[in-house]
Amino acid sequence: MYLIEESQIPEAALPVARLRDHLRMGSGFVEDGLQDGLLGGFLRAAMAAVEARTGKALLVRDFLCSLHRWRDVTGQAIPIAPVRAVTQVTLVDVFGAGAVVDVSRYALLPDGEAPRLVPVGACLPSIPEHGSAEIRFRAGIAEAFGDLPADLAQAVMLLAAHYYEYRDETALGQGCMPFGVTSLIARYRPVRLGFGA
Repeated sequence: MYLIEESQIPEAALPVARLRDHLRMGSGFVEDGLQDGLLGGFLRAAMAAVEARTGKALLVRDFLCSLHRWRDVTGQAIPIAPVRAVTQVTLVDVFGAGAVVDVSRYALLPDGEAPRLVPVGACLPSIPEHGSAEIRFRAGIAEAFGDLPADLAQAVMLLAAHYYEYRDETALGQGCMPFGVTSLIARYRPVRLGFGA
């Protein structure tokens, strides 16, 4: 299974001015926007890191999930939440020819943690041998950055500022994330149940 982001967050949707204020950068100078591209890159990286840790798309956009077999024919988990709509399911054969599945054969079972594509009937349609299924969907918590829950927005700001401040640091450990960020996103992380739970 792999997940592809089919539509990116537009530059205009990135809160670059807010990050500039957060970093207490000077204003009123000719060079005010000189680092905007750099700041936008740090915001994208911070958002991607928060999304990876939480399993949730922050801003609404289009995704494609491609898989070679259903994990469960009575319902396939979608790897990112919250899913707003499944826009298309396509079965692709070994030669790359696709057949769009009729919308009456499946439904979205929305869930804030683990949305699923479920069959209308006994099971999901069969994937061709050596073929794949492509699920296209829209997912995201908010349409605009300002509509995100305050703790997630603050986590993105803190992490982007961290990336900016330590942009030349190469000695930090792999997966290093500041405590303030991890505490802000803790309640959004997926719950993992182990044996005996």
